[in-house]
Amino acid sequence: MDANLLYWRNQGQSFVSRLEIWVNLLNPTSLLSSDAEIQKAHASLGSGEKSKKDSSALDLSLASVHADSGNVLPLVFRPPAFLPISAPLVVASFLPHSNIKPALFWQFLLQSYTAGFNYANRNSSSEKQDKQTHLKQLLLFTGTVSYATCAGALPQILINRFGIRSAPVQTFCRSILPIPLSAALAFFSVFAIRSEESETGIRVFDSNGNPVGISKAAGKKAVKETALSRAALFGVTGAFPNLLVLLLHRTRFFKINSLLVAPLRHISVAFILGLMIPVSFSLYPQLGTITKETLEEDLQAAAGDGHLFYHRGL
Repeated sequence: MDANLLYWRNQGQSFVSRLEIWVNLLNPTSLLSSDAEIQKAHASLGSGEKSKKDSSALDLSLASVHADSGNVLPLVFRPPAFLPISAPLVVASFLPHSNIKPALFWQFLLQSYTAGFNYANRNSSSEKQDKQTHLKQLLLFTGTVSYATCAGALPQILINRFGIRSAPVQTFCRSILPIPLSAALAFFSVFAIRSEESETGIRVFDSNGNPVGISKAAGKKAVKETALSRAALFGVTGAFPNLLVLLLHRTRFFKINSLLVAPLRHISVAFILGLMIPVSFSLYPQLGTITKETLEEDLQAAAGDGHLFYHRGL
């Protein structure tokens, strides 16, 4: 078991502890570290016991190294880069566009980045590195981004296609429909990009950290948990600012100063996204557990204490 996973097993089994860890890991200054510094930090992780002396090195390793391969993650797909890159894309995707092209453009950028982030932070413990697999992943990535882009721009497409001028219907399309839609697309992106984990399975470990086999049940559980956490992230990010705007429109101050509503909404989208990222990352353990009864028959004997561990991915 990788040193990062050993640390998550020792320190990250409760929601509060995971939330505290992720708040530290999402520090964007870690993006300035070189690959050599990151590899050195990963090597020093050791048994997973965190002390004040090596706190920064541990955070750097956990935030920058893939727990399956031990390789340094691409800069733009490291967890600390998620907020700086995705925030402007999310804000722009929620804008009330005047026509379809800008809506498709911003949705394409957002869906491409989130799909890339999902792929880079997947569980890759059982993947085969061959041309056929790479081609399948490329087609799956392209199809997922294309579908999510068109679906994400659906509210604007409906307004333009049917020439909707009714204020209540426009409000529904621009303020209400994007909330469940963004949550559903976030779930879909994780589920589609990481579908191979459900099909081929992922590596599972015993209580001593030794790999005992490949489990499809663990793969399905890992993908489902991550997809639900991502749906919560984008669903809440879309819901809260819209609710805030509806409440502000009823106040006298914002009725007089209506131009202040739009910038306040954009700021609130970025703010809620920043708050929700560590929360969504913490909803489920990075090193999850799967019970003996849920496992395949050939792996149940290895679950001596009633469960096995698996790397959930992010």
